[in-house]
Amino acid sequence: MNWKVVLAILTCNVVLMSSSYTMLIPFLPLYLANELKADPDTVNMWTGAIFAVCFAVTAVMAPVWGKMSDSRGRKLMVLRSSSLIALAYLLGGLVTSPLQLFCVRVLQGFAAGLWPASLSLMSAYVPKAKVGISMGVMQSANICGGIIGPLFGGVLAETFGMRVSFFIAAGALAVITLVTLFFIKEPPKQVQAATPAAGRVASPYRALLNNATIRMLLLCTGLTNMVILLLQPIMTLYIGQLRGTQENLLMVSGFVFSFSGIAGALAAPIWGRQGQAHGFFKTEVISLFAAGLLICSQFIPSTLIPFAILNFIVGLGFSGIFPSANAMVIVHTAPTQRGTAFGLLFSAQQIGGTIGPLAGGLLATFIDLAYIFPISGSILVLMSIVLFFKAPPAMREKTSGQTQTAAKRQEVIDRIKQEVLENMQAEQAAKAQAPKPSAQGPFREAPHMDGKVHLD
Repeated sequence: MNWKVVLAILTCNVVLMSSSYTMLIPFLPLYLANELKADPDTVNMWTGAIFAVCFAVTAVMAPVWGKMSDSRGRKLMVLRSSSLIALAYLLGGLVTSPLQLFCVRVLQGFAAGLWPASLSLMSAYVPKAKVGISMGVMQSANICGGIIGPLFGGVLAETFGMRVSFFIAAGALAVITLVTLFFIKEPPKQVQAATPAAGRVASPYRALLNNATIRMLLLCTGLTNMVILLLQPIMTLYIGQLRGTQENLLMVSGFVFSFSGIAGALAAPIWGRQGQAHGFFKTEVISLFAAGLLICSQFIPSTLIPFAILNFIVGLGFSGIFPSANAMVIVHTAPTQRGTAFGLLFSAQQIGGTIGPLAGGLLATFIDLAYIFPISGSILVLMSIVLFFKAPPAMREKTSGQTQTAAKRQEVIDRIKQEVLENMQAEQAAKAQAPKPSAQGPFREAPHMDGKVHLD
């Protein structure tokens, strides 16, 4: 399949995936209280439990699914995840108690992994010279879905109730399943090169974790997701403080959140293109430092409009972190390891997503909300400094100019090989279909008494 066709299909899938997720998750506390009639004294407990259990199960299972995508097929893992998530959303709209919703979230955590599976599938098709822009486009699609979801979900919940939102989300995941099944081919399975070393082969997890570049990427993405989810729970409260009123707080907060998402959707492909041109390591360091510095500055405004403008600019910095990390995973791993590598990366993000809200709630209990921003931003700034000085030499290599030229050269060679192979197959098919010489022709085979065949 042409890689551009695969990118277009997967980009649409990612928009549906992200918007379906975000149209439900922000409203789960309201679903517990209004639809499932949870005890007001236990709503917060149930909210924490249903969030944490999904992250925990996902963190455990993501590397397993990643390894299976390498061994069993990447398209198969996309189908597995999308179909099971569709089932989880469908059941989420049918539950009648908080305990049932908790069990559905366990299933959702078990089914999770559609995003890394999609990245792994894309990596099997994209040329090396187009890795940066492809990862940027897919990250932009993920962010766009994150913008559309809460707005659409809020309207649906207000108009029809939360159960309808679950059913629509299940339908969207069913569409992803069908589109993947009928319109994307399983990429050719990569055969791992034989190694002369004797002895037992190391597990793929151990092999990747022994890679200093992969360890650094796991740390970067885990801490980044921790910072994102550390800030999210307190953002609405802080916006209320800046406005001085709680009137229409959810709507106003949604708009402020969307500013960051819009910036990220616009900037992610640009970061990807810059990474391809100047090196993904460089863009990773710059985006980490820029995002951290901008988050630190968010405690300065005392009114909402400057804070919202800063939030937009923060999105410009954040949107370069994950595409650069995803691109480096593709560049620094063998094709037979990429599913496992993306699974580990997703697991690191889920661990960060579990720690972030807990840390944010703890900090908000003891210090003023404004000071959480410089604390969070300092984590990313420190991470960028550590990355700049402690990154392994292999991670620092500029994999753009030479790689891009080599990749283009390899594309030409592969295209020529494919044309030659097709011509040979066409010739063989033509020979097989050609009629055999007739016995009535001028040169017919005539048997003679000596047992030999002579031409008359």
